[in-house]
Amino acid sequence: MQVTETLNSGLKREIKVTVPAGDMEAKLVERLSDAKNKVRINGFRPGKVPMQHLRKVYGKSFMAEVVNEILSNSTRTIISDRGEKAAMQPEVTMTEDEKEAEKILAGGADFEFQLSYEIIPAIEIKDFSKIAVTRQVFDVPEGEIDDQVKRIAESSRTYEPKTGKAAEGDRVTIDYVGKIDGTPFNGGTGNDQPLVLGSKEFIPGFEDQLVGAKAGDEKLVTVTFPENYNAPELAGKEATFDVTVKEVGKPGDLEINDETAKSLGLESLERLREIVRGQIESQFGTMTRQKVKRQLLDQLDESYSFEAPSKLVDAEFENIWNQVHRDLEAAGRTFADEETTEEEARAEYLRLAERRVRLGLVLAEIGEKAGVQVSDEELQRALFEFVRRYPANQQQEVFDFYRNNANALTTLRAPLFEEKVIDHLLTQISVTDQKVSKEELMADDEDDAEGAAKPEKKAKKASAKKADDKAGDEAAAEEPKKKTAPKKKAKEADAE
Repeated sequence: MQVTETLNSGLKREIKVTVPAGDMEAKLVERLSDAKNKVRINGFRPGKVPMQHLRKVYGKSFMAEVVNEILSNSTRTIISDRGEKAAMQPEVTMTEDEKEAEKILAGGADFEFQLSYEIIPAIEIKDFSKIAVTRQVFDVPEGEIDDQVKRIAESSRTYEPKTGKAAEGDRVTIDYVGKIDGTPFNGGTGNDQPLVLGSKEFIPGFEDQLVGAKAGDEKLVTVTFPENYNAPELAGKEATFDVTVKEVGKPGDLEINDETAKSLGLESLERLREIVRGQIESQFGTMTRQKVKRQLLDQLDESYSFEAPSKLVDAEFENIWNQVHRDLEAAGRTFADEETTEEEARAEYLRLAERRVRLGLVLAEIGEKAGVQVSDEELQRALFEFVRRYPANQQQEVFDFYRNNANALTTLRAPLFEEKVIDHLLTQISVTDQKVSKEELMADDEDDAEGAAKPEKKAKKASAKKADDKAGDEAAAEEPKKKTAPKKKAKEADAE
């Protein structure tokens, strides 16, 4: 096998490979000899089929197997022997001339093919000791635990029928039909819907107009959907709701004790508080980690400047750009609505993709040198967690797909590996804890995007979400489906 480099420019490489016809013939004869005692051909006893007849019957198919084997095995070997790492699977080109191909398969010509690929640049890991980050820490007060426990306990509060007017805090059971310009809209109808007045569960203004209503009343409620409502076709529009009040209920006493916890399937109030504390601390801990990670990656980005493989950048950009367009479409908005142009946004997201690729390569090199690995057990847990996000009737299909698809499993392994590299780095750099308030911790930088990228200029993001707020997207996928109207978006409810 002759290997000749035909291009060496920046990260781009092209290699010409020639396998002499004699070598191809030797591999073919080896296969034919192996098959001689195995194949059964009419008119011949086992093991007595002449080699020439075997070649006539199986020669081309066996030679095609030889070609595929050479392409599969030699590609990795050639690149490895050159001390290089390909950024992506090399492109293989060979003759498209049928006569020439026939000649190769017949063993009458050398087999030639070309490899085109980009290499991963050599990355020299720098000293981490100069990297310093501030870890914002919010100590969850007991009052925060009390408030959350109270909200959970509300779900078990009882209501007794009431004959008078509904007041704030009462629960009304209603039927409603929503209309825009007199025409009912999809998702705007509900029957026997319980609603606690003052809970701010529905869009602003809806609950206020039911205060004072009695069982049997019919009310016309007029509201305006928020500009950032999660159904773009309703956002900012005025709507009317024909509401029938079927029952008014007065809240019973709210008791928070062991019995309350038991009604929720827990053994005691102490256990309920323990779970709530863990959930809240985990939530704020995630915010803390995201901010630390962003600081760390920003400093790594400043420390490493090298050409990133263009094909990796292109692939990353396509992922980002497709997400941007999906978010735009879902929000019913345009680049102009985001005070930018498609050209400006494209340039911004291209810089974002380049940064992501560079940082990904740096983290990969750091992890490799540090011996960071993702165990099969860790990958299995991640797969189970991922599968749980799908409906029960789809989970087995998704599980089988990932278990039988190495490339798909890589998409689960990569974030696990990255987080383990981040954990390793946090033991190598200077980390200073800073006590902060909840408001300070929750304050979001203009371009906070999990630290994975921080563009120099905001591209207006072309959507309500940031382009690479992946964690937010995954969390949203686990939220139960809600009716379109008149309930508020989850984020609006949380903000209030």
